[in-house]
Amino acid sequence: MKILLDTHIFLWAISAPERLPAKWRAELESQANQVYLSAVSVAEIMIKSSIGKLDVQFNPLDIADKSGFDLLDFTAQDALLLNEMPFHHRDPFDRMLIAQATQKRIAIMTDDAKFSRYECRLVK
Repeated sequence: MKILLDTHIFLWAISAPERLPAKWRAELESQANQVYLSAVSVAEIMIKSSIGKLDVQFNPLDIADKSGFDLLDFTAQDALLLNEMPFHHRDPFDRMLIAQATQKRIAIMTDDAKFSRYECRLVK
């Protein structure tokens, strides 16, 4: 299965894996799955760090690589879907992740209940 990590899931996976359900930890560790960190999440982490909302003492690209997560660029094609999406969720980073996952047919791993209001696949 292809899995796109929501930003908070990436942060939990690298700093507090006990916050993840055991089933999700197993999915992240399974060699059968391809796990992605989006450029959108990297941007969100860096922006929140720059405004003091998040203390980042690491390079997310290095940590993603060491964790076996692949990087996924956000494309103009992904962005086109944003025009058609309902506003169930106002967070622009989450909306971009949903559009990207939908466009690329990748399941999203998130703890955010608002994602279920969209037509995207979620890791249950």
